[in-house]
Amino acid sequence: MRKNLRVAAYALCVRDGQILLARSPAPDGTPEWVLPGGGMEHGEDPYDTVRREVEEETGYRIEVTGLLGVDSVRHILPRRFGRAVDHHAVRLLYEGRVVGGELRYEIGGSTDLAAWQDLAAVPGLPRVPLVDTGLRLLRERPAAGRAALAEE
Repeated sequence: MRKNLRVAAYALCVRDGQILLARSPAPDGTPEWVLPGGGMEHGEDPYDTVRREVEEETGYRIEVTGLLGVDSVRHILPRRFGRAVDHHAVRLLYEGRVVGGELRYEIGGSTDLAAWQDLAAVPGLPRVPLVDTGLRLLRERPAAGRAALAEE
């Protein structure tokens, strides 16, 4: 089985009771909300990754105001021709504050829409689990930088 490691950085930008989210198609094509962010390029610092990705996906420039934590997940992903991949995702979650730019949509990238969503509406949105993990880290601010797992 092929192994794949992906390291990515994401931002939680919250202001006036709203969170900045981007929309991306799920594997089945249905749209779902995601935190702005994405994969690190080789040699890139994750701090620079999150700033670059937020600007690419939303049009905003952000100031990173803190590291909220690290999330690590592993999945076996089916691939074409029956070959599976052991995928390990390590995601660094930062708190960010918008300091410039204008809201716009990404063109030709992994997302097609960016918007401020009311925090109270997030539970009803189609979203990736990382949105909930990020909000939990933002709310709880665990000293170890890791949200407790449900089975712990």
